[in-house]
Amino acid sequence: MQIRKFIIYLVLMVVVKSYGQELNLPVFTQYLADNNFVISPTYAGIGDNVKLRFNGLTQWVGIENAPDNQAFYGDIRIADRTGVGLTLYNDRNGNTLQSGLKISFAHHIILDYYSKQYLSFGLSYNMNSFKLNVNNFDGGYENPILDAFVSDDRRTTNHNFDVGLLYRNKGYFLSFNANNILPKDIDEAIRTLEPNLLLNYQIYSGITLGRKYGRIEYEPSVFYQMFSSDKRSSTDVNFKVRAYNRKEDYIWGGVSYRFLNDQFLNPLSIGPMAGFQKGMFYFGYAYQVTTNDIGAYNSGTHLVTIGLNFLQGISNCPCTQSPIHY
Repeated sequence: MQIRKFIIYLVLMVVVKSYGQELNLPVFTQYLADNNFVISPTYAGIGDNVKLRFNGLTQWVGIENAPDNQAFYGDIRIADRTGVGLTLYNDRNGNTLQSGLKISFAHHIILDYYSKQYLSFGLSYNMNSFKLNVNNFDGGYENPILDAFVSDDRRTTNHNFDVGLLYRNKGYFLSFNANNILPKDIDEAIRTLEPNLLLNYQIYSGITLGRKYGRIEYEPSVFYQMFSSDKRSSTDVNFKVRAYNRKEDYIWGGVSYRFLNDQFLNPLSIGPMAGFQKGMFYFGYAYQVTTNDIGAYNSGTHLVTIGLNFLQGISNCPCTQSPIHY
């Protein structure tokens, strides 16, 4: 039993060191719940309504104190070619907690009206609060007294920025984002192993096909992320299908396959997604099977998205219309 616990904690420590507490919510499949704003500020104000999304994610179900987070995403158009957005999040990973917000701005321009080519620019201001909950530390039988220096909860706050570009041509889209462009201030009394260079690059591209004369849409897409500090990178390969009715309500389903870029045939996770939109209400669910060693100790990752779309048609500018309405 002790060996099993050691393996679990070792794997958790590796994952936390690699991906956790980086002024970014973990990117799973939130963006595939018809909410590309998760990926980039350039999507703020795109669509013909106000879009609100509430996400709840529970990772590695079955492992005590496994990562768990909640987030709110909202964006709105404030002029024909301008949008703003807000992100609030809370993330817990064992005894580490972080919460924060992002305030986003986007401007959309028309490159060519007749061929429906648009270019968008985005900027986000990020504020993140990191907390280390030392009250839960337990030195065990061999070390019943912790270091006297560790006497209370430790907290630090960081500020950063994201910038992005988005190109759209009818149903095709290509987004480039640079996240956390400033180095992060680190309190050495709190963290000693975490890198201060958190710059990471994201590319998201895909195409929406079909529906010109029918009611079915297909959307293959790829999401790539690379961290500047150690050049680690991963890729999601996704495929979605939407089926519409006469009232523009729809159901959708899909699958996502995530892998490290040097291990294409050894995926980190794979899982189905499904959801629907009925009137102004939106619901989505995603499940991911963990395929690495930690998969033997958990039943997967679950993500639920609940959304509201309202104030339909607040602008008739074509550069702020979602491709699913072409």
